Amino acid sequence: MSFPGQVKIVEVGPRDGLQNEAGTVPAEIKVQLIEMLADAGLPVVESGAFVSPKWVPQMATSAEVFTRIRRRDDVSYPMLVPNLKGLEIALAAGVEEVALFAASTETFSQKNTNCSIAESIERFNAVIDEALAAGVKVRGYISCVLGCPYEGEVSFDTVSMIAQKMLEKGCYEVSLGDTIGVGTAGLATELIEVLSRQVPVAQLAAHFHDTYGQALANIHAVMQCGIAVVDSSVAGLGGCPYAKGATGNVATEDVVYMLHGMGIETGVDMGKLLEAGRFISDFLGREPVSRAATALLRKQAG
Repeated sequence: MSFPGQVKIVEVGPRDGLQNEAGTVPAEIKVQLIEMLADAGLPVVESGAFVSPKWVPQMATSAEVFTRIRRRDDVSYPMLVPNLKGLEIALAAGVEEVALFAASTETFSQKNTNCSIAESIERFNAVIDEALAAGVKVRGYISCVLGCPYEGEVSFDTVSMIAQKMLEKGCYEVSLGDTIGVGTAGLATELIEVLSRQVPVAQLAAHFHDTYGQALANIHAVMQCGIAVVDSSVAGLGGCPYAKGATGNVATEDVVYMLHGMGIETGVDMGKLLEAGRFISDFLGREPVSRAATALLRKQAG
């Protein structure tokens, strides 16, 4: 199959990227980062999560952050909600789009959400019903689709079942997460082939972490299967608090560099994206985890 002429990039850095940071990132820094990413042309900037601050303290300021963002009409600012309580907070803050998640293995589901896969489906069904009734769009995430830190191999039939249920219930899109970054191009292609028998590929997105350096290859592979939405994290920020050793989502700068080199439109201004990556990396006191960003910034410096 041929590659899509345009790819939508969903920026998850302010949520997925920062949630695992040990040091507190103040609300004003998050707000500035989100605004810089939106100004760089990213059409979706996931801005936080309404989760228990006991378990993910970095997201405790999410309501404040959302209300302070200078929001653009051409950008979506979804917030992650794990349950009805999180949705209630999101609705009170005026959120117009939420994301929810389920795991593809029983053990990860228990570790992450303290419930079985079946129970997680009941939980997200209730959230979807309430969100849609309030006129809020819903996006679904499925964790560990290419490998689980506890069970190893994952049943693609289980991933397909969860994706079907999310879409049938009303999610407009399901993002497939290689949470621990163990997937390879062949495995990623096989996953999309299995899912395509039951769900429209046009409603699937790739969310690949780069733990083993395979994320770009995996994105390239699934694009040939028709995937045209890619999640990424500015400066390669991130990890997973429930998957020891998992590194960040693939760096947005690396994805944009690859896509632009292939002649694929993204609408992203690389110069402004580099500024956003440098801004948050400087605050965190480290270099961007992005080879493209590192090379381009050195080139700029002369």
